[in-house]
Amino acid sequence: MKLLTTFFFIILTHIAFARQYDVCVYGGTSAGVIAAYTAAAMGKKVILIEPGKHLGGLTSGGLGFTDIGNKYAITGLARDFYRRVGQHYGKFETWIFEPHVAEQIFNEYIKEANITVLYDYRIINATKQAGFIQNITVENSAAQLSSTNKNITAKMFIDCSYEGDLMAKAGVQYTVGREDNKVYNETWNGVQLLDKHQFPDGIDPYTIPGDTASGLLWGISNNKLLPNGTGNKMVQAYNYRICLTNNPQNRIPITKPEGYDSTWYELLLRLMQAQPDKRTLNDYMFFGLMPNGKTDINNRGGFSTDMIGMNYNYPDGDYATRANIIKQHELYTKGLFWFVGNDTRVPQELRNEMQQWGYPKDEFADNGHFTPQLYIRESRRMIGDYVMTQANCESRATVTDGVGMAAYTMDSHNCERLVVNGMVKNEGDVQKGGFGPYPVSYRALIPREKDCKNLYVPVCLSASHIAYGSIRMEPVFMVLAQSCAAAAAMAIDAHQTVQQVDVQQLQQLLTQNPLMNGSTPEVLADDNDSVQVTITGNWIKKSNGGYGPSWLFAAPANAPQSVQLKPQIIAPGKYALYAYIPVVDSAATQTHYIINNGTITKDVIISPNIKAEGQTSGEWVSLGIYTLPKGAATTVTINTKDANGYVVADAVLCVPVK
Repeated sequence: MKLLTTFFFIILTHIAFARQYDVCVYGGTSAGVIAAYTAAAMGKKVILIEPGKHLGGLTSGGLGFTDIGNKYAITGLARDFYRRVGQHYGKFETWIFEPHVAEQIFNEYIKEANITVLYDYRIINATKQAGFIQNITVENSAAQLSSTNKNITAKMFIDCSYEGDLMAKAGVQYTVGREDNKVYNETWNGVQLLDKHQFPDGIDPYTIPGDTASGLLWGISNNKLLPNGTGNKMVQAYNYRICLTNNPQNRIPITKPEGYDSTWYELLLRLMQAQPDKRTLNDYMFFGLMPNGKTDINNRGGFSTDMIGMNYNYPDGDYATRANIIKQHELYTKGLFWFVGNDTRVPQELRNEMQQWGYPKDEFADNGHFTPQLYIRESRRMIGDYVMTQANCESRATVTDGVGMAAYTMDSHNCERLVVNGMVKNEGDVQKGGFGPYPVSYRALIPREKDCKNLYVPVCLSASHIAYGSIRMEPVFMVLAQSCAAAAAMAIDAHQTVQQVDVQQLQQLLTQNPLMNGSTPEVLADDNDSVQVTITGNWIKKSNGGYGPSWLFAAPANAPQSVQLKPQIIAPGKYALYAYIPVVDSAATQTHYIINNGTITKDVIISPNIKAEGQTSGEWVSLGIYTLPKGAATTVTINTKDANGYVVADAVLCVPVK
């Protein structure tokens, strides 16, 4: 009876996946979940294909100390995700969370939209006709038996994988590595030898110090340093974002991994010896502290969790090649923790600190409590009709077809470790910011028409290496994926190619229906919008550190000083009001917010004792719940009354109360 049941299950499974789908989303990353949810919310039959066993990609795979850039850039369902995370922890929103919490919320999206998910399947072929993908063939990631292969047919495809595998199988043109600066008239692309995440001068690279014949220490290339800005195919380093815990009740000890080789970490010893004043783990690894005694550990300094120079074959590698690279990165990371905690040559205080940490029992239980998701910072990048470049990041070039925003620093991790003037040096790290949010072009998310007419690529999008370094953040991938899925649904309804979609109509849809459920959208009033703001007195505008492009601050003064914001309420009803308050030195201990809904005025006094958590500049502070009429009758006025320090005025958010 059991064999008969299994047989019928297999037959039914093949029948289920032989059906026609409207939208096929490949890759169950954070972007993939949001894309699938969006398409389903717009009434489309959706299938989500995930090569692994879990949804959420890096967001549920250890990167819980979110790289934001500027919260203003995070809209729609991406913002909703961080609100849902906040609700889990009893907050309005939060950007710092445990991996299993993120995965739980991604699973909620799938359940709410009743989306078919095909786990443990990966692409092996794409069939195209007249520029359209007709279907894709996927194999079981574990079994790899042709009898288990499935053909997935859909009208629209969305590649949300970190590798761009569907894009590549569909014959869409792409690039790997770093362009020469001359290609797009950039300054921070190509080879870069800078001082961040760098070795101090004087560290010997040879196995026997001073003896070139003894060979180089592990991890050091014998390549010669190329001229600044030179392009090559090198890929910025990958690593794991590691969740550990120091809670003894939830801690599994770190053990020596099979295949451990202490010579991999000899260079770290020399770095420690050269930095005798650095004696905490946080000097060698970034410890992003998480709820419930957990971490999101990232790379820091000259030698850390980045496995520099060991991923060049990953983007175009076959599945076996990639599996080996992933295994080596896991061994390197687990070995690093064991080395620091147990090798007697490591300073005692560092060993003692490392031994306080272990793998959490309540995370990644089916993978030995170690994340299954390697941080693929960059792999393939599509070459579309529009390529996002450094000029876009710095707002020297601005697109009008933006369907999402990015705001993070132009960020590249190191690409190689080599010998320069007899000393070991890292090359490729770039961290250049100082700019505000900027739009990402719709044309950067679709292939050229000659390449494909029914494919969206929101993750491996069309961008230069250095621009991709700014765009490639998990929240932004979610924003762009929602835009792609909404556009895919529009294209299906209008019988159009992805190149024919009315972008203005798409922009309007994303603005008017950001949660894709027809609910009343939030209303933002920002100091940067001249229509919404009236300024009285001497307020100074700052371009960094606030919500959106700018924020204002004023010192105490005898004369009245105020900033009045006028939110344009779309629909009458009850709204929860929030003020965004950036962290500033010497801030006033209290600030007056005068709320007027056209009939009633209320003076709310806020004590802005703001502690910004994670990579953010401030926090939303509740001003209460109010009944607001439609239109511009509502005002929120920030003034310097009774101020004993700096007063800030930035943005006010009106959130409909369900």
